[in-house]
Amino acid sequence: MGNGKIVVFGAGNIGRSFVGQLFARAGWETVFSDVDAALVAEINRRREYLVVIKREGRPDEAIPVRGVRAVDGRDLAAVAAELSDAELASVSVGKAALPKVLPSIAAGLLARQKRARAAGSEVPPLDLIIAENDREARDTIRAGLASLLPSGFPLGSRLGLVEASIGKMVPIMRAEDLAADRLRVFAEAYNELIVDGRGFLGPAPSVPGLAPAANIEAYVDRKLFVHNLGHAAVAYLGFRADPSERLICRALRLPGLRDAARRAMGQAAAALALEYPGELSPASLEEHIDDLLERFGNSALGDTIYRVGRDLSRKLHKSDRVVGAALLCERRGLPWDGIAAVFDAALGFDARDEAGAAFPPDSGFREALARGGLEAALGEICGLVDDDPAEARVKRALATARR
Repeated sequence: MGNGKIVVFGAGNIGRSFVGQLFARAGWETVFSDVDAALVAEINRRREYLVVIKREGRPDEAIPVRGVRAVDGRDLAAVAAELSDAELASVSVGKAALPKVLPSIAAGLLARQKRARAAGSEVPPLDLIIAENDREARDTIRAGLASLLPSGFPLGSRLGLVEASIGKMVPIMRAEDLAADRLRVFAEAYNELIVDGRGFLGPAPSVPGLAPAANIEAYVDRKLFVHNLGHAAVAYLGFRADPSERLICRALRLPGLRDAARRAMGQAAAALALEYPGELSPASLEEHIDDLLERFGNSALGDTIYRVGRDLSRKLHKSDRVVGAALLCERRGLPWDGIAAVFDAALGFDARDEAGAAFPPDSGFREALARGGLEAALGEICGLVDDDPAEARVKRALATARR
């Protein structure tokens, strides 16, 4: 196809609608790696799929993504063979599954070394786009690969770890949508993939929609503490206001909801402007909040309160959107009462999927909360410790506010 080859770990919504779409449509040979054998077989049978863009008040736009193929992620040798001659890889499998793909990446790095030595050439670096929206993902990957590769393997010169900020919203596909077309995926029109321009070992690829940034940390934190926090605010506050409401777009119209979400987002944005003064100005952050609230209200997307709010143990951890934003404000000496209100609402979150089922890990969260009480949960689940002054203050304030 002329422009290079990328192996995309995770053929889910982000992998197909965002990363795969950008690279395949830019002429890259695009190979998905996924553990869903039926999904892999269907991709290989059709070699194409549709990304359906959902816009408020406008007809759907179906974007064809052609010339793709897939490999079973459980076949270590097959994945390693695909990585052996790739220029790029990306990973968007989620925090829990991330360690499970590392053996394949390690095997691929060794396969690249073997291939280059057989040809008598230098081992080319592989750049890995980390499309996870997880502040700890880069360290997880680096440490995990170091433990899997032979002692002395020059990981730093062989693998570029390219963090990314994933701002695209992709809803859960309903059962009837999947029944109609297993590969079709719905998404919003937003299509900018912000990546760490300093993370590439090779040249940053010229792909429409790929936006290298000089300070990716600013954009990862903006995604987490403005976008994700705001989304969570709508889900948690919306569920508390009306547990019968299913959709994010309609929750946003509940009395006072938009203002409460904006307040939480604005408090986090004020801290981000102090944290990254060269990258994020108050004016640009205010504009970003306006844009997000408009996008959250996109009824054509059909995004659910369940999808946005589920997985409480992860989303209420101190490294994530709610408590993480509170900590950022606390360390900067700024108010965060609007964020605390989101946390308080999250403690009662119990939204269900379209079949009426709760997200299974969330029942464990509620059991832990009932068993040990809020103060224990703030340590056990949120990870807040007493020997860090800012964390101790946040822990104390959240417990006091709840009482």
